Formats: sequence, structure tokens, C-alpha cells
Amino acid sequence: MGSNAMLTQMMTDRTPPLPPVTRPVRKLPQANQYAFMTQIDTMGAAMPFARNAEIYGENERADYLYKVLRGSVRTYKLLADGRRQIGGFYLPGDIFGLEGGDHHTFSAEAVVDSRVLVVKRSSVMGLAGRDAEIASQLWSVTARELQRTQGHIMLLVKTARERVAGFLLEMANRQPAQNEINLLMPRQDIADYLGLTIETVSRTLTQLEQDEAIAVPKSRHILVRNRGALSRMNS
Repeated sequence: MGSNAMLTQMMTDRTPPLPPVTRPVRKLPQANQYAFMTQIDTMGAAMPFARNAEIYGENERADYLYKVLRGSVRTYKLLADGRRQIGGFYLPGDIFGLEGGDHHTFSAEAVVDSRVLVVKRSSVMGLAGRDAEIASQLWSVTARELQRTQGHIMLLVKTARERVAGFLLEMANRQPAQNEINLLMPRQDIADYLGLTIETVSRTLTQLEQDEAIAVPKSRHILVRNRGALSRMNS
């Protein structure tokens, strides 16, 4: 049984069918661009995924959307020569599994022990179809994901130093303390995301530390000491 079929069975076992909507969906404030996430929190099932467990596979039907509640998730492709290209990392609060078609273009795995909200795609689309504000918020999330993907593509044509600096800025901007980065992913994941070897990633981090752009008190704990320097490297 594939991961998608297993997920469908788990959803069936854990959650009762959603009742039909018999009243208008409450309009959400325009100012809150993440308001619809509160809505979908009540529409799915929270499921645990162990470290490295597959959430869905490439080319499986995209019947669900996902939101990270705890931990971290990576999406990836296996290339023809056996190398792995990581497409993105998702942190608590992030939605993933958005697709333009009916099938997943990447596989998704838990980076560490994680908890993920799983929501039927048809339910979210139905909600968006009944409420223009929800549709607008869903479009905003989709547009941000497209922008992130485009940014990642542009990062891959830069030098190793520029790629690592750009990655650190991306991670810093997505965490509460924006000058303190707690990395859940190992160095190999970072290398596969940036299209570099693990040795190059480690060497570049050491160079950035020597240049006093960052401090690395622990291998997965990085302090941004000079954000301006990292920004200039990434420009």
C-alpha cells in the first residue's frame, strides 16, 4: 500500500466525515492574511510522522494539503543520476503540498519527529469556492510558495558563498528570533537544498564565521552577527 493510500485509511479511521455546510461561512478580516489557516485547523486530522518518514511520494495524487504543527518537513526529488535535490523546508505554521495539477511533483518527508495537520484538498477548495475572502487568502499562500520556489531557483545559479548566505537569511527570516537560527536539518540536507557538497557547505560556514558574519556555537545553532554582510553576499 502506497503512502497516499495509507494516509487515506488513517484519515478515515481517525476522523468522522465532515458535515455539510448549511450556513454561510463567516467572513474573515481582510487584515489577517493567515486567517483561513484557523479555518482549516478544524477541517483535518493531526498526524505524527517519525524522522525520515514519508508523508507523500512523487507522482502520487495530491488529494490532501498539509500544515506543519511541530518539527520540520522537506520536499525532494531523486535525480536520474541518483542525487537528491531538496525543493524546500517547511517549519511550524507552513502549509505544503500545494500543487498546480492533480499529482505531487516532489516527495515529502519529516526531517525530525513531526506532527502534521492533514486536510482534504477538496474540502479546502470547497471552502474557498463558498467564500471569496478565503479564496484570496489561499491564493496568497500559493503565490508566496511560487515566490519561494523562484527564489530557490535563482539561488542555485550563484556561488557557494552566495548560496549559503542566502540560505541563512531565509532561515533567519522564518524564525521568531531573526538573528538566531536553530537548524533542524542536517548539513547533508542543506547541501542537497543548495546543490553543493556537504564539504563545501561546512567550509563556507567556517569562512563566514571567520569573517564574523555569523557565529556557530553549535553545529545546528547559528547566530547572525552581520546581517548586512550576508545580504550583500546574497544580492
